[in-house]
Amino acid sequence: MIQTTRRQVMLGTAALGLTLANTAFAEDAKIDLSDLLTPPEEGDMEMGPKDAKVTIVEYGSASCPHCAAFYKDTFGKLKTDYIDTGKVRFIFREFPHNDQALAAFMVARCAPKEKYFPLLDIFFTTQATWVPDAANQLKNIAQQAGMSAADFEACLKNEKVAKGILDVREKGSKSYGVAGIPYLFVNGKVFEGETTYDAMKAAIDPLLK
Repeated sequence: MIQTTRRQVMLGTAALGLTLANTAFAEDAKIDLSDLLTPPEEGDMEMGPKDAKVTIVEYGSASCPHCAAFYKDTFGKLKTDYIDTGKVRFIFREFPHNDQALAAFMVARCAPKEKYFPLLDIFFTTQATWVPDAANQLKNIAQQAGMSAADFEACLKNEKVAKGILDVREKGSKSYGVAGIPYLFVNGKVFEGETTYDAMKAAIDPLLK
């Protein structure tokens, strides 16, 4: 628990639990790709050209070990081979599964937009360090991104930012069946869990022809 912001973070996760308790998704439901690619009110965080033939949408949690493993083992290669070369558009959507992840995503959303993916990189690559001591470590990470201590505290009290993140999670769960994370869509096709680079490549390459 993040003791310094217990009230705000507990408010968010209480709402999150309510969403999960009341959400059902039929396994044979079809994903409306145009709806999936419609950005949330707070806007999408994305890399790559909007007109790419392939769009990958990932739902993940900053404190999820499986998401960190996917990031370290697969995402780096995807970024080099497909995103940086303009072949693929990548969208990351927040799916916090605990208080620490919600607070981390709030920090990322409060920071300047160009800091979002660098912060995500820190969250995933140093996860084992910051998660056990989130109250202090997130403050240090935020300061590295240029936020003052006052900015950090104000960010974690910002209920609008928290609600925007939780709304993304709710829609992912309710509309697209997102459950286990990381949860990815490649032009609408679902990949759940620590998907390998080879599996992603096999799905992407035919779509580029």
